[in-house]
Amino acid sequence: MATDHLNPASKQQQPGTSAFKLVIYEQENFQGRCHELTGPCNNLQEAGVEKVGSILVQCGPWVGYEQASCKGEQYVFEKGEYPRWDSWTNSRRSDTIIAFRPIKVDSQEHKIVLYENPSFAGKKIEIIDDDVPSFHAHGYQEKVSSVRVQSGTWVGYQYPGYRGFQYLFEKGEYKDSTEFGAQIPQIQSVRRIRDMQWHQRGAFHPVN
Repeated sequence: MATDHLNPASKQQQPGTSAFKLVIYEQENFQGRCHELTGPCNNLQEAGVEKVGSILVQCGPWVGYEQASCKGEQYVFEKGEYPRWDSWTNSRRSDTIIAFRPIKVDSQEHKIVLYENPSFAGKKIEIIDDDVPSFHAHGYQEKVSSVRVQSGTWVGYQYPGYRGFQYLFEKGEYKDSTEFGAQIPQIQSVRRIRDMQWHQRGAFHPVN
């Protein structure tokens, strides 16, 4: 699905019917060869993409993965411009994105509960319709080993201020940290992912 098949809905750009669209440039600042995605891609290299240098999200949101078949470190992209690597992550463990898929956002309401221990046990922090840049500021200083998403789509971060490894949380249950892709059960901030057609927030900007 790396090509855009025109249809009446996409031509008319009716609300709620726009296709997902992301453009990958092989060099920074939107230079070099470019590749357009309108759906999932499990292996960019097999699709002819040699390197991801910058990204333009025209309709999203999307999640990118360090490894093929949507494995490894995760990177969340919302509508906006990402001219270089440090505009979408401040984690320096990897400099590779191999796979992408769109993120479905189907709820205006958001509720997430994060638990200290696996299988939804121990202390917990419940968040409703809010972004939380620091769990410590809300009195929660425990690890996060399991998560229950009752509504909405979220991204959790390893450190306060939306820094470090990113973890995508879609509606459902994550009984232990391996189910959301964490090597260690540490999440210290979380924010909502919202449809950029209705919520104009722009790109993710790391705090220096």
